[in-house]
Amino acid sequence: MQQQIRFCKGAGGVNLGYAISGHGPPLVKVANFLTHLEYDWRSPVVRPFLLELGRGRTLVRYDPRGCGLSDHEVEDLSLDTWVGDLEAVVDAANVERFALFAHSQGAAIGVAYAARHPGRVSHLVLLGGWARHVMKRNLTPAQIEEMRTLVKLAGIGWGKENPAYRQVFTSLLIPDSSPQQAASYNELERMCTSAGCAAKIFSSVGKLDVMDLAPKVQCPTLVLHAKGDASVPFEEGRLIAGMIPESRFALLDGRNHILLPHEAAWKQFFDELGAFLSPGGSRADGHPFAGLSGREAQVLELIARGLDNAQIAVRLEVSEKTVRNHITRVFEKLQVETRAQAIVKARDAGLGRA
Repeated sequence: MQQQIRFCKGAGGVNLGYAISGHGPPLVKVANFLTHLEYDWRSPVVRPFLLELGRGRTLVRYDPRGCGLSDHEVEDLSLDTWVGDLEAVVDAANVERFALFAHSQGAAIGVAYAARHPGRVSHLVLLGGWARHVMKRNLTPAQIEEMRTLVKLAGIGWGKENPAYRQVFTSLLIPDSSPQQAASYNELERMCTSAGCAAKIFSSVGKLDVMDLAPKVQCPTLVLHAKGDASVPFEEGRLIAGMIPESRFALLDGRNHILLPHEAAWKQFFDELGAFLSPGGSRADGHPFAGLSGREAQVLELIARGLDNAQIAVRLEVSEKTVRNHITRVFEKLQVETRAQAIVKARDAGLGRA
């Protein structure tokens, strides 16, 4: 698969590099820190994810201001500016209505865009993201000092040939990587941006806050988070899912913030993504059983896959009692009395095949 790299003007006249690859329904990837359109496309860490993400789709992605092929000498790194850059890219790429994928701090930008442009976003997918800035997470003094130290480390040693400083960040992002993967990502980090810009972006990212915008998102939303994420606690993903109406939450098995092909979370993520973006997979509208709510449709899908109540509770991050209540309503609407009858009816309708 080839990519076409283009440029457009973002907020304040900043030059933004963006790329288009693949064919099919459009999927726009919100820019997040540490990207480079060219080096990502060759990276053994990032390229496999991009290829799988764009399979059967037209993938649009871009470098954020300060990184990669976009302008590096920038001052304005506010939420409104980042959302404005996303607006500029989707207009330049000529995509009217699309699914939006956002990873890491890109989740806040994705939430803000979806809330402000409900007619443009058909689906919203968030991976390893958060809605509130770092200082609103009730951090201990030691954790606050750790955050300040990371910003200082970026400013001191980001651009040096010796990767020791960048390895700190790599260890947080992909703790379960191989030495070769870690070395490759260390070099990708160095190529993405300068030391000064890295420190500036780290500081600005920590101030992102979309707590007031998350409840305004109207499109079907899927929130995914690795349970052991060493960079962003999974509680932050669960918080977003609880704030966006009728969103789905999927807990992934793993510690990596950036997913790698060898881990269980990789398959879980792409299984969930494929089911969610498939026709009728995002909500009960158009579902074989149209009377189900979005959450009930999700529970039925997991029942059809063979999961028991405890497994469903873990996957959705709810109590088993809540699962039982959903199942009771599902049985009533399907007019069945047993789990086996529900499974047969669901699979006859094409569910449970992911």
